[in-house]
Amino acid sequence: MGGVQSERVLILGAAGRDFHNFNVVYRGNPGVHVVAFTATQIPKIAGRRYPAVLAGEGYPEGIPILPEAELEAIVRREEVTQVVLAYSDLPHARVMELGSRALAAGADFVLLGPDRTMLRATKPVIAVCAVRTGCGKSQTTRYVAQVLREAGLRTVAVRHPMPYGDLAAQAVQRLASYADLDAAGCTIEEREEYEAHIDVGTVVYAGVDYGAILAAAEQEADVILWDGGNNDIPFYRPDLWITVTDPFRAEHGRTYYPGAVNQRAASVIVINKASDAPPDQVATVVRHVAADNPTAVVIQAASSIHLPDPDAVKGQRVLLVEDGPTLTHGEMRFGVAQVAAQRYGATEIVDPRPAAVGSIRKVYEDFPHLGAVLPAMGYYPEQIAELEQTIRDTDCDLVLGGTPFDLPRLLKVDKPFQRVRYELDDLGEPTLRGVLATFLAKLPSRS
Repeated sequence: MGGVQSERVLILGAAGRDFHNFNVVYRGNPGVHVVAFTATQIPKIAGRRYPAVLAGEGYPEGIPILPEAELEAIVRREEVTQVVLAYSDLPHARVMELGSRALAAGADFVLLGPDRTMLRATKPVIAVCAVRTGCGKSQTTRYVAQVLREAGLRTVAVRHPMPYGDLAAQAVQRLASYADLDAAGCTIEEREEYEAHIDVGTVVYAGVDYGAILAAAEQEADVILWDGGNNDIPFYRPDLWITVTDPFRAEHGRTYYPGAVNQRAASVIVINKASDAPPDQVATVVRHVAADNPTAVVIQAASSIHLPDPDAVKGQRVLLVEDGPTLTHGEMRFGVAQVAAQRYGATEIVDPRPAAVGSIRKVYEDFPHLGAVLPAMGYYPEQIAELEQTIRDTDCDLVLGGTPFDLPRLLKVDKPFQRVRYELDDLGEPTLRGVLATFLAKLPSRS
């Protein structure tokens, strides 16, 4: 790379925020050379390369993606001067563990802030974020999209990245149908986020290059809905910033990165699951928000459950298949399928762990907090096949699917199956609908 390089940078990531930070802050900067990305959280990412066509001038062979375990060795070998943390859903102690490793190896440890990494849109942006994975961000996003549709506004959802395949081919993805999902080879984790939007006619954009994605989305939207993943900070500067909290993990809005940023920076805080959580934990969230973000509008909401045939659950031995990321790095011990099983009278929750095979068995080893629940993991075809086999080999009467995507569309479920759906409902005043109505009333007229 030509010119004097004042910084040699290593970006710690998980195939999302890391690429965005590079594109926005470092790509084309002659004073910086990014020596590598590291990978964690998501399987089979390490060993790839960020392609030259996306990396731009100065990276004719692209940028290697290496295991995070090699952090110290990379810093020393490549004479790294800055280690940049660029992924999410980390306890604060883990952030400083990574910082200590970087510092001990001789490099600076850096967190890039919103002013450097948020892109400005020409259309209004509503961002929906969360303090943790599994708070109910997706159902909140669906709620917001419905209100926007009812207002006659063309709405495009831009989803936080999940680029698990060919990065160059996934630079800008427009997904408007199930055929688009099939053509893109979407994983279970991607389908969990995309299908519900597509079901109601909302076009989804995702990918790798969020500057190019924004330019495309602006061409067909009156309002852009940022559908934030994990508990990351928005990539686009929001005009309305909504953060969803979970009273079952009441302290996490203060103890996880960057969820604590979202709790402090949002203009609206939604306390989801408020009707089911212990009142003292709801009160804890209210107290924390009042101290950390006193100007935010605080809304209490419920996560309502819908089943095609609730009576069919009574007396059954059920296998619970729940949203994978919520259970794994979200650290939840249960999901919506368990709530449905208990509410509608299942006699037994069957433990799938004895039947788990391959990578599914390893998930239980890697996340020992998991109990008698099956996380719907499916980052690659072999893992999807192992999930299918685990379901097939589990002796149960009924499978309850709490994952947001339609499980039988992607794998064979050889047992009676019910899909548990869940939606956001307001509880009392103020309501999210009212907040959105006030926001929309202030938008410039489209006439």
